Amino acid sequence: MTTTSAVLRDDDPRRSELQAQGWQVVAQSWGAQLDAAGADRNRLQTLVDLARPVGEVRELTRADVAAILALDLATIRDYPGGVASAHPALTSDSAQVGPERRAFGVVSPEGDLVAMTFVDLDCDIAETDFTVVAPMGRGCCLSTAVKAASVLALLAEGTRAFRTGGSAENPAILAANHRVGYVVDERWLTFASPAPQDAAQSSS
Repeated sequence: MTTTSAVLRDDDPRRSELQAQGWQVVAQSWGAQLDAAGADRNRLQTLVDLARPVGEVRELTRADVAAILALDLATIRDYPGGVASAHPALTSDSAQVGPERRAFGVVSPEGDLVAMTFVDLDCDIAETDFTVVAPMGRGCCLSTAVKAASVLALLAEGTRAFRTGGSAENPAILAANHRVGYVVDERWLTFASPAPQDAAQSSS
């Protein structure tokens, strides 16, 4: 391989080959799913209400793009993990919302966006792109609230399955997803290639 990193499922048979060649696991991540049939709408609403002391939980619109870009810029260095869970900075185009790219957030009484989650839709399947909370709002269950709000809204529109994922270095978002009802069904490993001298030794 000529690449310096590789991402494999933890049950991929190529894992043993990479490790034999000296590749090292440098990050771990996971994927999870919530099926509409198993969603508890009452519980989801309770989770949304957890954010009420901080601000209004609502769907974001094109009028919120400036606030979306500001929150993204303020938190761009806060995403843990490696290439499998990296978050590229939003642009004026990727911050736009529409029928196939929805966003939900918490807006403070002062008008500040303090949490948001973006969800991409493909027919009746929703895939979370990212979820982030401003430093001042962390520890207030805001990531749980926005994710629950997204699931509630999309359930009402007929979405049948929800996918999400994240870094194993971020137990807070894993816990938030568990509260919403997501079940981890896959785990991923990010490998880094050995240094040139190490590769030479392992092949000799």
